[in-house]
Amino acid sequence: MRVLMISKALVAGTSQRKLEELAKCGAELTLVTPPYWLHDDGSKQTLERLYTTGYRMIETPIRFNGNYHLHHYPELGSIMAEVRPEVVHIDEEPYNYATFQAMRLAERNKARALFFAYQNLFRSYPPPFRQFEQYNYRHAAAAIAGNREAGEVLKQKGYQGSLYVIPQFGFDTDIYRRSAPRQPRQPGDPFTLGYIGRLKEEKGLTTMVEALSLLPDYCRALFIGYGPMQSVLEEQAERLGVASRVIFRPGVPTAQVPRELEQMDVMVLPSLTRPNWKEQFGRTLAEAMSCETPVIGSDSGEIPYVIGDAGLIFKEGNAHELSACVQRLLADPALYAELARRGRQRVLENYTQERIAQQTYEVYCKIAPRAV
Repeated sequence: MRVLMISKALVAGTSQRKLEELAKCGAELTLVTPPYWLHDDGSKQTLERLYTTGYRMIETPIRFNGNYHLHHYPELGSIMAEVRPEVVHIDEEPYNYATFQAMRLAERNKARALFFAYQNLFRSYPPPFRQFEQYNYRHAAAAIAGNREAGEVLKQKGYQGSLYVIPQFGFDTDIYRRSAPRQPRQPGDPFTLGYIGRLKEEKGLTTMVEALSLLPDYCRALFIGYGPMQSVLEEQAERLGVASRVIFRPGVPTAQVPRELEQMDVMVLPSLTRPNWKEQFGRTLAEAMSCETPVIGSDSGEIPYVIGDAGLIFKEGNAHELSACVQRLLADPALYAELARRGRQRVLENYTQERIAQQTYEVYCKIAPRAV
């Protein structure tokens, strides 16, 4: 089965492992991806080539790089004519121009196409994006939703086709694992509350600094990443008298993330729901769980479902509840160890690259022309 996948997200090298697993399932797979992607905070993710066995990667120019709604691929038509795919996997939201572009080209080439939806809030888009969305609903052979709420939104907005809920992110548990057993913590040893990702307002990072001010002096907060919130967090930490316990470090390549996560004592994702956004998955939660680092997350969006019984949940924006979660871990080493174990097991059961790839390949088999 010839499959063409179009994805800007797969410029990240660690995510490419899923493609190797898809190839093992039997897909003759070609990936179309840009040389880099510009995030809305100004950071640039350059294409990494970490896992390239078993499939073909085509690096191609992209127009309107960084614009989630308007970006598209000027050479996609010639690529599709050369690859002659039976299935086109468009790793984009249905309201994006890139999805509309690829959907039309797939139809022209008599291929069956599917799109990916992660948007978990009901939003009405102005023309022409609403028209793109409706066209893609009508012509898609299937849709994959990355979380349960995204699937419900698709139905509310009129999508009536085949729908499958499959997480976007799978993890290579040989990479995301501890390099050595965690040493027993001694009383008074530093205890690090870690966060890794973009420093943005909706990630709720001020809640984390406020919670730190309620915790013992040996606790500290580590923020790894870039973003406009750093100066705000620095001012807050100074005001609350915890500046010496708040550490900022620049972002790291994806391949280095596991080593950063295993050095944290707990990984915190304190996201805040906003009128135009709520947490869609929380990738670093699963990455940390795979590294046997216990996790604490707010109750925003998909976070409680990702964590399940393998971590602690607090009400978003409530620093007192977050500090109480940390205090539970400090006071109960057995609970700490159990959550570390459960986290790893939850990833093995639900979020491996092999599991995600197999589920995705099953969708391909259902929609491929010869299966109709």
